[in-house]
Amino acid sequence: MTAAKNTIGKKKKVVGFNILENECIWMKAGVINFKLCDNAYDCINCEFDKAMTKALEKAKEGKISESWRQSMRKKVGEERLCRHMLTGRVPFKLCHHNFECETCEFDQSLEDIEPQEALGETRVHQVYGYLVPDDYYFHDGHTWARVEYGGRIRVGLDDFAVKLVGPVDEFILPSLGAKVRQTEPGLRLARESNEAEVLSPVEGTVIAVNTKIMKEPRITNKRPYSDGWLYVVEPRRLKTNLRKLLFGEETDKWMQHEVEKLYSIVMPGHERLAATGGKPIEDVYGTVPEIGWKKLVGEFFKT
Repeated sequence: MTAAKNTIGKKKKVVGFNILENECIWMKAGVINFKLCDNAYDCINCEFDKAMTKALEKAKEGKISESWRQSMRKKVGEERLCRHMLTGRVPFKLCHHNFECETCEFDQSLEDIEPQEALGETRVHQVYGYLVPDDYYFHDGHTWARVEYGGRIRVGLDDFAVKLVGPVDEFILPSLGAKVRQTEPGLRLARESNEAEVLSPVEGTVIAVNTKIMKEPRITNKRPYSDGWLYVVEPRRLKTNLRKLLFGEETDKWMQHEVEKLYSIVMPGHERLAATGGKPIEDVYGTVPEIGWKKLVGEFFKT
């Protein structure tokens, strides 16, 4: 049983990337005293938001009397802060659309622009010489998932994967609007006459693809956790998507196991060398082609 499978059924908190504020919108609007957001501000699919709305509809005695939108509509002037300012997404913005976010042009412009924005570098640490980001989730097929504002998930290949296959000649990415399923092929990559399917770490609808890597695929080999991202998914259910993924210490333990396994294939009998902290092979397939493309990608990409 793999490390990823051992996490099934465990309750996990959603860790959003670069979300500066984590107070629930209901708390920020002054409707409730205390509640932290654990759903990356994906309010549409938030169980807490649904429960609060349902309580309002039933108008039970002793429950809240208004929603966060109703509370904000009572404010005047510079107190009418846009929800994206309330949650730290933008530095300053007042609401001029009566908090009807679903039909707001500004809201939609953020949704359209952000998925294609360039990513900054993230904090990483090393596991047996391989780079691992601090705040990303991992699938055991060596793809990563980064939770972003609104519960969207950005997907890419990890440092181990890009070093395993070496310089990629082409990525065949899913089209916009395509449905990807967790632990099923989400894209393909090619090197010379070899191809490999890569499993998607999450399930949902593809809303953006990285057109830059389609023109310059080796960006992913150089910067797998930033400019080398592959596609962005609007997940059906954020928490369900993350339940089977690895995070934090369990990622490090799994990566240690993967590196040791690679050593057992490349250098049988020398698995313990993985723990010495030596520099990883930059291009495993190109260095030891006799092992075979199919064996390498089949063993580590789980295809």
